[in-house]
Amino acid sequence: MRTHQLIPTPDTVTQTFDRKTPPALTIDPGDTVAVRSLDAWGHLEPQTVPGEVKAQMFPERLGHCLTGPIAVRGAMPGDMLAVNFVSFTPDSWGWTAAGRRSDAFTRALGVEPGVPQWLLWQLDAVRQTGTNDLGQSIKLSPFLGVVGVPPQRPGSFSTTPPRADGGGNIDCRELVAGSTLFLPVTVPEAMLCVGDGHAAQGDGEVGGTAIECGMESRIIVDLVADPALPSVHAITPTARITFGFNPDLNAATAEALKAMLTWMQALYGMERTSALALASSVVDLRITQIANETWGVHAVLGHSAISQA
Repeated sequence: MRTHQLIPTPDTVTQTFDRKTPPALTIDPGDTVAVRSLDAWGHLEPQTVPGEVKAQMFPERLGHCLTGPIAVRGAMPGDMLAVNFVSFTPDSWGWTAAGRRSDAFTRALGVEPGVPQWLLWQLDAVRQTGTNDLGQSIKLSPFLGVVGVPPQRPGSFSTTPPRADGGGNIDCRELVAGSTLFLPVTVPEAMLCVGDGHAAQGDGEVGGTAIECGMESRIIVDLVADPALPSVHAITPTARITFGFNPDLNAATAEALKAMLTWMQALYGMERTSALALASSVVDLRITQIANETWGVHAVLGHSAISQA
């Protein structure tokens, strides 16, 4: 298996999902890609003061600055793509902004609507710590917010909402190094795009952004012949995860839990209602993000949660 390098240049980035975007790189299943991505907005240099306007990769920003697409030879609709996250190394700087939107949710929080506040972060990838311009430090847990393939439908699609058909802006903090994300292949050669590095994020991404940063990611991209589920799902170092994406929180919750019940039936040979009863004791439901027009919910089943007698 080969190892490829992919860096962000005007010819290797995109800010929409579109099946017609030409590939920036073509690989074989099982190959490794060392891929660099800029922060979500495509900043080419850090801010020196909060809110400072700096040069970006795209003069007109339409969506996330993603590296790709990566074409996978032989991948066809109906296949399942496995993206194994080997390692993440955040850049030395990042930012977080909140209050950019003026909406009912922001007003309900008592936040002054439409008046953004910024935190600028210095990131130490060796110590895995981040310190902001207010002198506050936190532990880093880096991952990629956007990992996805384009919809099967023709056209140019926003990177903002996550989608059941191909993932995208999932923003799941569980997908750290050592995890594998499984995505349904929607178009020939998959056309995988990655980016939106997060040095740290809480469940929900409640302010609308995480610690947004550039990222060096090492990934192994493969095809899976017999996936556990036909929908987006993941295996992390600690758990199995299923996802629901819907503008309705109840519907997103049901989607995530429905997929987890199917997985539990296969794992434990259970009748479905019995799986629901067991899930009520061991499965955690978490709000993945509320920032992306479409709610995200993930169901989490820990690897050590159930022991078979």
